[in-house]
Amino acid sequence: MRRFTTSLSFAALLLAALGIAADAKKPAAFADIAAKKPDVTIVVTDSGLGGLSVAADLAARLPASGIVQSARIVFVNAEPDVAFGYNDMKFEADRVRVFDGALAAMEARYKPDLILIACNTLSVVYPGTAHAKRGGTETIEIVGLGAGLIRKELAAKPDATALVFATKTTIESGAHKRLLIEKGVPAGQVVGEACPRLAGAIERGAASDETVAYVKKFVAEGLEKRPDKTGPIVVSLNCTHFPYVKRLWEQAFAAAGYPDVKVLDPNPLMTDLVIREGGAKRYPKTVVSVEVVSKVPIDEATRANLGGLLQAVSPLTSDALGRYRLEPALFPAKIDPSNAVPR
Repeated sequence: MRRFTTSLSFAALLLAALGIAADAKKPAAFADIAAKKPDVTIVVTDSGLGGLSVAADLAARLPASGIVQSARIVFVNAEPDVAFGYNDMKFEADRVRVFDGALAAMEARYKPDLILIACNTLSVVYPGTAHAKRGGTETIEIVGLGAGLIRKELAAKPDATALVFATKTTIESGAHKRLLIEKGVPAGQVVGEACPRLAGAIERGAASDETVAYVKKFVAEGLEKRPDKTGPIVVSLNCTHFPYVKRLWEQAFAAAGYPDVKVLDPNPLMTDLVIREGGAKRYPKTVVSVEVVSKVPIDEATRANLGGLLQAVSPLTSDALGRYRLEPALFPAKIDPSNAVPR
């Protein structure tokens, strides 16, 4: 039986790169748990609803894997408040404290066997949390997976510039760029473009004029930041919301003179990792259930918009969003109002 050694080695390298203490308790490997428990719980979390695309991909592909008898997938929307999100908090200490509280609630309520941080913003916040430092449930972050995908593409196109589109918090952290530089990619070959408010626009309407305008704006700004204005490019969407409108990115780049650009989406890599490293096929199929839980209300228009996008991938996940559970007391999220920028 293949063990979870690959992901653990990768996780150790990633934690070291992001500054987590080396003496943190080693978490139990998911493959070891799956070999002993027929029924597992996987928590997928995000600072909004972009990570639902990861939950949907997992729900769609796990049944054929047979790595466990059943998998309960719980998507936890860790958005702290309707008035502000993690990208609206002025101080890292607030982001860390609030997300750590959310992780503690996930552990206490759902007793997960694996946590997937399907959010680039929360991935760069995670290393500062007590959860990361004490170990426990194996936790996989998407930032390292995205950086690995970019590096692979740059290896095939060594003269290309990587354009990394993400949230303000993710870009300001420099996480993707730092990981790529550590692997030998020249600093000037990686250009980050922060895309404030785009995630919210996508939730309100994936094909809306607002979303289209934002994508065009950020594509133009990203292209302008390149040191080499004429060379080839690699495009990476490093916010889990952004691949919902992958076609809009492709259209915007085509209009800007790059009709054949490859737009990288790291979201499916989380399912790839779970299935590839989760152990041998032990059952004819894995029975999957999906739940969606949120601390903040998810309005009907957003549920209809995202539900329609999810339906084609996983009707189970789309249905779960439609009947989501609102839990206002899920985790504490109070911060000084002066330390957040109102939306």
